[in-house]
Amino acid sequence: MPNEYKIEINKRKDLSIQGLKKLRKDGHIPGIYYSSTSKESTPIYLSQKDYANAIKSGAKIFSISVANKKQNVLFKSIDFHPVTDQVLHIDLYGIKMDQKVTIKVNIQLIGDSIGVKEEGGILNQPLNEIEIECLPADIPDFIEVDISELSIGNSINAGNIKLDSKFSLATIEDAVIVSVTQPMKEVEVEADIDSDDAFLDEEKSEDSTGTEQDSDKTSNENDSDENNN
Repeated sequence: MPNEYKIEINKRKDLSIQGLKKLRKDGHIPGIYYSSTSKESTPIYLSQKDYANAIKSGAKIFSISVANKKQNVLFKSIDFHPVTDQVLHIDLYGIKMDQKVTIKVNIQLIGDSIGVKEEGGILNQPLNEIEIECLPADIPDFIEVDISELSIGNSINAGNIKLDSKFSLATIEDAVIVSVTQPMKEVEVEADIDSDDAFLDEEKSEDSTGTEQDSDKTSNENDSDENNN
């Protein structure tokens, strides 16, 4: 049996928005309980303190009491406040120890990429976790991904990860886990001095031509006036 932690839950009766606000103000986390066999979810709540202690325990499976019966559950989904990181809502998913579950597991990168260390590339990690299917007792703390041989222009997809036979990949195989790319180069914009000089010379030439034409025109007009006189 894997590490298991008991948490106290209570059934929620007030399902209004005001009820949710009061629960959170009083230091509780609203949530729901459901399982693959339940026809509908059950509104519940637990204290922030119990949740914090449950996380600190390092357990993956939690024990609760449902209708006076012990039930093993997973924290299936947790919603956090975008600014304070306060837990706003939690889903408890009832499980059976002999039935496989699909769960998200953190990815832990190991090794130093040659693309970064020797080639000066930039390491990118779009995914920090993958979904796997396994028995509850086999849920790992993390999945290791070796990036030692990862060079510039290469990537490791979810389908490239070598999983133990007791795990099945649930994430799309083409999903990129980590890659190494070329660093961005700063491009210095140099002024084309010759072109600028040529442009200025053309302007000067046009101005000079225009002045000469105006002078000729004025001279012709003066000659015409003298002849008329």
